[in-house]
Amino acid sequence: MEARTHFCWVALGGAQHFRLRESDQGAPSSAIRYAAKMNEFAPNPLIAGRFRGFLPVIVDVETGGVNAQTDALLEIAAVIVRMDWQGYLRPVGTLAHHVQPFPGARLEPASMAVNGIDPHHPFRFAVPENEALDAIFREIRREMRETGCTRAILVGHNAFFDLAFLNAAVARARIKRNPFHPFSNFDTVTLAGLAYGQTVLARALHAADIPWDEREAHSAIYDAERTAELFCQVINRWKDMGGWNPSED
Repeated sequence: MEARTHFCWVALGGAQHFRLRESDQGAPSSAIRYAAKMNEFAPNPLIAGRFRGFLPVIVDVETGGVNAQTDALLEIAAVIVRMDWQGYLRPVGTLAHHVQPFPGARLEPASMAVNGIDPHHPFRFAVPENEALDAIFREIRREMRETGCTRAILVGHNAFFDLAFLNAAVARARIKRNPFHPFSNFDTVTLAGLAYGQTVLARALHAADIPWDEREAHSAIYDAERTAELFCQVINRWKDMGGWNPSED
């Protein structure tokens, strides 16, 4: 019998994320996928009108340095957000992979000391860049189809950094169907500075009354989920203050 991967389903905001699943035959799976439970509220086409056809997807990467062309991509997480019929956003699920360093990739000691990743640890069960991106992009394209969005737009804290590493990995993997806009993004540094007068992620989250655990920081999943909460809160707060109204579209 062919071994099947057990996908790991998690709700956003949980303190624990399973890093390892096993196949039906007991062997560790080669790909780790995190996704929204199917009982979350359904994709809503209202979101397409909110952002001019863009689907915001919150992305965080952990890397072996700061140069997207030469340094390794080690973790990537993408958070899907959905809109209810009142026009409020909330995160519904996370897709994430540990990623194998591409051949010849640099691992800068200073960056590795910050993220604490051992890229060669056998229990990472990392996958090549193309496999990680293909799996995440497939889910994003499905969300785009179900909401009527025409393109995904990367949301990140210092989004230029995440987008640069994403684009570099897409180029190395020769992926033709990248759902993300190649240069436009929503940066929560700017949004948090506007809404709360803070630009550092931890301080912005504190100002927004969103929990932050420094011990969990520098994990792509944790940072992406906290950034998603911050993004949704700023967008929803703007709506409550008399900003965008779905009935006006």
